[in-house]
Amino acid sequence: MIDKLQKLGFTEKEAAIYLTTLELGSGSAVSTISKKSGITRTTTYDILESLLKKGIITKHEKKEQLYFEARPPEQLMTYLEEEKKKIEDKMTEVEGLLPELKIHHRALEGRPRVYFYEGFEGLIRVYEETLTSSEEILAYASDQANQDAVPAYFPKYYKRRAAKKIPIRAIFPDTPCDRERHSLDKQELRRSRIVPQENLDFTPEINFFDNKMMIADWKEKLGIIIESQEIVNVFKQTFELAWEAAEKYHKKLGLKDTAPQTRKQKR
Repeated sequence: MIDKLQKLGFTEKEAAIYLTTLELGSGSAVSTISKKSGITRTTTYDILESLLKKGIITKHEKKEQLYFEARPPEQLMTYLEEEKKKIEDKMTEVEGLLPELKIHHRALEGRPRVYFYEGFEGLIRVYEETLTSSEEILAYASDQANQDAVPAYFPKYYKRRAAKKIPIRAIFPDTPCDRERHSLDKQELRRSRIVPQENLDFTPEINFFDNKMMIADWKEKLGIIIESQEIVNVFKQTFELAWEAAEKYHKKLGLKDTAPQTRKQKR
């Protein structure tokens, strides 16, 4: 029975005290109710006060002693009807507030949203976010830094991204690991250009896709997602300038461009 009363919104102790008062019948002192229910006297008194507010028990004083008695069980229906009325009143109030609340919500819709994720799990979380991209990802990246941080994750990540048919264009610093990654561009659905480390030497990876900017900083163990179409569009445009400039350095290193992208970048 206690679990059924809990479904009606009573706490476990409220249900126990209420059932005890029903079983005792005539008015009983707090000490009697406490002993029969197995709940401490102080707690019993507090719960009785709560049940009084619900209107399902009554109290009276006799010779400076308080006595509590359960009202007929039908009173539960009255209590629930009153609760229902309170909820309906609140719903009416909310309905009246909706137009104003919607204005506030629209005012916030255009604002950038920033999410921070810490630790290795947080960093993996932001990389998993890139796998939701509906367009080609643009990236400043260093596979050398990625492999140094979590070597077991990235080879599988590259295969999963390619399997989802999400292409990427990346600018890499000139490291042995990044050259090896460049050689795998075709099978990993990527176009990459390599530039000398003196022109591009960094640990954090930065990706741009859809309306999001992803930053993964392995040194600080911090992952960041920024959602803002306006901000991300600016960085996508500057990436295009960097991509064109990287072609010169890429050719100087004697490297060839890889296969063209297979999914067009949205504008």
